[in-house]
Amino acid sequence: MTEFDVAVIGAGPAGLAASIEAARRGCRVLLMDSNLRPGGQLVKQIHKFFGSKEHRAGTRGIDIAVGLHREALEAGVVFWPDTSVYGVFPGGALGAVRGMLGGEPRGVVVRASTLILATGASENAVNFPGWTLPGVMGAGAAQTMINVERVLPGRKVLMVGSGNVGLIVSYQLMQAGADVEAVVEALPRVGGYGVHAAKISRAGVPILTSHTVLRAFGETEITGAEIARIDESWTPVPGTSRRVDADLICIAAGLRPYARLAMLAGCRMTYSSALGGWLPLHDRAMRTSVPGVYVAGDVGGVEEASTALEEGRIAGISASERLGMIGAADAARDREEAEARLSSLRMGPFGRPRYDAKEAIYEEGANACPRP
Repeated sequence: MTEFDVAVIGAGPAGLAASIEAARRGCRVLLMDSNLRPGGQLVKQIHKFFGSKEHRAGTRGIDIAVGLHREALEAGVVFWPDTSVYGVFPGGALGAVRGMLGGEPRGVVVRASTLILATGASENAVNFPGWTLPGVMGAGAAQTMINVERVLPGRKVLMVGSGNVGLIVSYQLMQAGADVEAVVEALPRVGGYGVHAAKISRAGVPILTSHTVLRAFGETEITGAEIARIDESWTPVPGTSRRVDADLICIAAGLRPYARLAMLAGCRMTYSSALGGWLPLHDRAMRTSVPGVYVAGDVGGVEEASTALEEGRIAGISASERLGMIGAADAARDREEAEARLSSLRMGPFGRPRYDAKEAIYEEGANACPRP
């Protein structure tokens, strides 16, 4: 049995930020992640961040991950990579397996007074005939292969989805040497930022709105896909289908909160379409309905890395307050500063829907989530 004050599950931007805040305030913090290196989505992001100086604008995601890891170690955080948490039990006990990737798995039990879930999100799938063939994968998987594993998963790519993930991964696949034949989007408009769409459009990649994939061709691997225009009722328009030659079909159909551990912990769940689906109910302090359990980042609603960082900070501050490492007044002041930065990130045409959705979650969670 290994004991800590705070156990953080997930070493992405939210988990790293939460660990740093709690450790700096004197908590004994254990940070766990199933990957071999910390950073989560940050280690895949070779592009420079937008935004303000406070949110590391102009810095590449991979460099932000390295910096946060350094800060965590300097603050005294204990980091366990290659660790998969499979169970959350009464009394603050966690069941985990270490060494799954290293070849010598061993079970461990961790006990912590406070738990912060920063488990992130998982990719949505799109089903069509042939979608289980080798060569069909999530855009995040393709991004991992090119930016982390240095493996090009295909030469001729069809991207399904024009959100920021689809647009950014399309450009990064081109940087890695692939040809992106087209980006298809079911909605009548591009889903991501104009700056990302412009980059691939200037490179000659067509972005086909009001289009979808009808089927994939191939027997043992992808050889192409049939696409078609769709009408307002999402029905393919007769006479508009055509074949696109491709050996890789990437699905960028959005993300959903990875909330399985939150459900195991007994957290009350709520649904928000704007934030990706079912997620653990929480308040502004990132408290869930279960005393001593907090959430941060995409598990509490899919947004961006910068918002995950701020939510992680708030969760770390709140955990420290619960453990008596910081007074209520100081905790409230520090949270307010992070909340102000969060609000600025949720402004504008892309941020406002997320702002409204989070406000609804906070309002619902205000009475359901116990205070320390």
